[in-house]
Amino acid sequence: MPRTLSTVDGAVRVLEAFDADHTEWTLSGLAAHLGEPTSTLHEQLTTLTASGLLLRVGRGRYRLGWRLLKLSSALYGSVPWYAPAHDAMTALARGTHLLAFLSVLERDREGGARVLCIARSVQGRDGPPVVGETQFELPAHASASGKLLYALHGLDLPQDAPRFTPLTLKTPWAAEAAGIRGAGLAVTQGEWALGTGGLAVPLVGAEGKVLAALGVSFPTARLRDREGLTRRLRDAADAVAWTLGHRPQG
Repeated sequence: MPRTLSTVDGAVRVLEAFDADHTEWTLSGLAAHLGEPTSTLHEQLTTLTASGLLLRVGRGRYRLGWRLLKLSSALYGSVPWYAPAHDAMTALARGTHLLAFLSVLERDREGGARVLCIARSVQGRDGPPVVGETQFELPAHASASGKLLYALHGLDLPQDAPRFTPLTLKTPWAAEAAGIRGAGLAVTQGEWALGTGGLAVPLVGAEGKVLAALGVSFPTARLRDREGLTRRLRDAADAVAWTLGHRPQG
């Protein structure tokens, strides 16, 4: 990897280590988390702090800098559906006491695609952590949001998709994708990690175009209330669509 690209990649890894559950890091703690030498990481932290992307607080602790807030405000301002979708996600988390999230499909010039989790609920979560708490890129073949977005966009799953558990890729994708499109709902149970399940529904804009996935992740025992959780998800997604001007026919 070229040195410039390696440097940028290292900076991105540092910034992505900060999340709702890790708002501050020490040098030693972050080095252990990333598996990096403290000498290398110290240089990265110094550069990021000088640029305003990180801020040094207290004695040897770091948090995200104000410059990132400026950049994120510009990004969110360019995505008009984000604010109502984020509000719906937060309300869903509070109402279900589950991890709720928003995910989007990102395409590249080579025709590839990846599923990115762009927001997660901070409030409302009960119980032990579930898979997906800290992931930015989601596995398209083993997450509810990934399956939903791939199915609705008519994409094939990656050929080299790893099998995380014995339940991963158990159902032929063509049949599962058709079912997802028909139901407007994706469900996973123990496919990314045994004991973890997920549900996801699409968020659509004024013209009915799929903008993102709204989902929840939970211990699989909560699938006993699948009907109730699905209803909450659909109600939340319908409210966002209505706010954005979507008026279903019939």
